[in-house]
Amino acid sequence: MEITVDTSSCVSSGQCVLLAPHTFDQDEEDGTVVLLRDGPAAGEQDAVRQAELSCPAAAIRVTG
Repeated sequence: MEITVDTSSCVSSGQCVLLAPHTFDQDEEDGTVVLLRDGPAAGEQDAVRQAELSCPAAAIRVTG
């Protein structure tokens, strides 16, 4: 599983952090998404996919 984020599209809703806090965080200055790790642990993969689907700006892309 590979995760990419587009910080320029991010609207700082924080849904990704709520759903997958071990993979995503928010920048302290502007609240945009920060990718903490490229590949989530096996137990967090479903949460990461849910974060992708829940992102209102479609700023998260999951492949693989």
